[in-house]
Amino acid sequence: MHTNFFRRQCLAFSSLRLAATLAAGFTAVAQTTTAQTVVAQTTTAQSTQPYQKLHDKAIVVDTHNDVLSTATLRGMAIDTDLTGKTHSDLARFKKGGVDVQVFSIFCDDRFGTGSAYQEASREIDSLYAIAARNPDKMQIVTNVAGLQQAVKSHKLAAMMGVEGGHMIEDRMDYLDSFYRRGVRYMTLTWNNSTSWATSARDETSKAFTVTPYGLTDRGKAIVRRMNELGMLVDLSHVGEKTFWDAIHTVNKPVICSHSSVYALCPVPRNLKDDQIKAIGANGGVIQVNFYSGFLDSNYTPGIQRFIMRHKSELDSMQTAKAPDYAINEYLTKRYPRETDSLRAPLSLLMDHIDYIVRLIGADHVGLGSDFDGIESAPRQLDDVTCYPLITKELLELAGGESDILKILGGNFIRVLKANEGKGEAKASAL
Repeated sequence: MHTNFFRRQCLAFSSLRLAATLAAGFTAVAQTTTAQTVVAQTTTAQSTQPYQKLHDKAIVVDTHNDVLSTATLRGMAIDTDLTGKTHSDLARFKKGGVDVQVFSIFCDDRFGTGSAYQEASREIDSLYAIAARNPDKMQIVTNVAGLQQAVKSHKLAAMMGVEGGHMIEDRMDYLDSFYRRGVRYMTLTWNNSTSWATSARDETSKAFTVTPYGLTDRGKAIVRRMNELGMLVDLSHVGEKTFWDAIHTVNKPVICSHSSVYALCPVPRNLKDDQIKAIGANGGVIQVNFYSGFLDSNYTPGIQRFIMRHKSELDSMQTAKAPDYAINEYLTKRYPRETDSLRAPLSLLMDHIDYIVRLIGADHVGLGSDFDGIESAPRQLDDVTCYPLITKELLELAGGESDILKILGGNFIRVLKANEGKGEAKASAL
C-alpha cells in the first residue's frame, strides 16, 4: 500500500498508510457498483471466450493485496460481502478467478518498537481466524505443494507477506517467528527506513536519519537469514542503494511484490532499467503494481489540478485539523467523477508488463495489484472480479499461452519453489 494522493504530491510519496487504506475503500464505493453490474451482464458471454478459458486454466497469483490490513483497521472481515467498501473480499476473489492471494501484513511508521510486531501478529491472527471459519473456501499455504493442493481443491490459497522490515523491530527472532507463522516474503522497507535498510522515499528525498545508504551489516545478515529460512526477499519500496546491496547479498531469486517501470512513469517507487535487468539475471520476478500513480505520468499533475480546484475546501478542513482520511473521504465522495476520470487507462498497465517482457523476458513478470492499498486503479479494473480482463489484454498483446500462464502466476510459483529450503522443513505445522 502506498497512497494518500492529497498529501503525497508535496512529500514525494510519503503519505500516511491509514489515509490511503480508507481512501481506497471510499473510491471502491464509486467503482465497484459499476464493476459488479458489468460482470453480471457479461459472465455468460465471457465463459465461452478464449481469454476466459485461459484465465480459468491458469493459476492466477496476486502477490500484494491490502484488504486484510484494511479490513482489520476498519473492523471488517473479508469473508463478508464488502462490495462498495473495498476492492476485495473472499467471494469476489472466487469470481475474479484469483487462485493464490498473498495478503499484505502491514502497519505504517506510527508503529515501532513494542507495537509493530504486535500489530502484524494481530493481522496474522485475523487471517487464521478467517481461514478457520471458511475451510471449504480458503486454505493458508506456505509452499508450492500446499498451494497446488489448495488450487486443486478449488480453495483460495492464502499466503502472507510482511510489508516493511520495521515490523521485526530489529529482532531476528521476530523474523523467525513470522516465518513459523507462515509469512513467506518480507519487504525490506516500507516508505520508512529501518535501522538497517533505507527506503526509496528516504533515499530520494534525503529526509532520513539512517546512514549510510543501503543495507548495514545487520541488514545483510537479515537478508541472509531470510534466504536460509526460505522467506522471499521483497525489494519493492527499497532505495536504490538498498536494492543493489541486497542483490549482491542474496543467493536465491528475489521478488518485487508490487512495483512498476520507472522508464514509463518516473516515480521513486518504480524500477529503473538496470534494476529490472538485475532481477532478470537473479532469476527473480517483478509483480507489476496497478496504482494509477505508478503507471501514468499524467496522474500526479491531474491530482495536483484536482487539489487546486478544491483548495478552499481542503484548506478549511486542514485548518479544522481534520485527519487525512476524513479529508479523503469527503473529497472522494463529493467529487467521484473527477477522481474517477484521473484513473490510468488499462492499456498503460499492459505497457508496463510488455516493457519488462521486452527487456528481460516473460519469465520475470507477474501481478501485484496493491488493491485496497491504492485509491486509484486503472479504468475497467474496478475490483478483483475484473482480473479476466488482464488475461484478455495479454492475449491481445499476441503473447503465447505458455508466457501468459507464467505471467498470471507461474513465475511467482517458480520463485517460491526456488526459495524453499531448510526453513521449510523446520517450520512448525500450520
